[in-house]
Amino acid sequence: MTGQTAALPARLDVSGTSAIPFSRLVRLEGRKLADTRAGRWLLISIAALTALVLVIQLAVVVAQDLVVRFSDFLVAMNTPMGVLLPVLGVMSITSEWSQRTAMVTFALEPSRQRVVAAKLVSVLLVAVVAVVIGLLLGVLANLLYGGLSGNDVVWSIGVRQLFGFLLLHVFGMSTGFAFGMLFLNTPAGIVVFFVYSFVLPGLFQLGAALMHWFGQLQPWIDFNAAQAPLIVDQGMAGKEWAQLVVSGLLWLVLPLVVGVWRVLRTEVK
Repeated sequence: MTGQTAALPARLDVSGTSAIPFSRLVRLEGRKLADTRAGRWLLISIAALTALVLVIQLAVVVAQDLVVRFSDFLVAMNTPMGVLLPVLGVMSITSEWSQRTAMVTFALEPSRQRVVAAKLVSVLLVAVVAVVIGLLLGVLANLLYGGLSGNDVVWSIGVRQLFGFLLLHVFGMSTGFAFGMLFLNTPAGIVVFFVYSFVLPGLFQLGAALMHWFGQLQPWIDFNAAQAPLIVDQGMAGKEWAQLVVSGLLWLVLPLVVGVWRVLRTEVK
């Protein structure tokens, strides 16, 4: 014996009693959205296309001496963001399977419910940030319009309409996320979302024009059409809110519930 006490080796706590804080899971899932090359370039593309659309709109209205308002720039901003943001929602969940990282993710956090919840919160936060950036770009475009055209700058938009723009992108991102969980495949999720967004509305309108009974049913099953009054000046009445809820249950809540069930049950390879 040398008289010195030997240092005890450090032990790894594997008791599993200390869960990962949910806020940390949200930050990690948010970081994943920009860490991959596809996610990073998609975010860059959303910002670039939104700015490009506003520049084109600004050039057209100034050249033709058109009178526009701040809300007109927000509607233009809504087009590229409304198309591309849900794709990010799809990829946020399907990338775990396409890149074969789900096993690592669920090994570090065995509770799949917490992982899914963290992913959903992270994509919704991205939607909120995207709306804020879009609003700032719209403000800049409106100010430039006033300076270049010499017309009065009109800021005729209320809190209710701003909240409607936010809800529009929250619904879009959530729908993309739900389709991603439903199929767990990036191409399938994106294709189905585009069919839902661009093909089904036309089919619904055609069916409503050809069949009277379907015309009465269409407002209750067309989630895209039910969201349109969110950003109009007149607002939404009680019946329109009911149609939004019913169609949302069909196209958002049902795929989300089935998708969560599938993620919880699917074997990770």
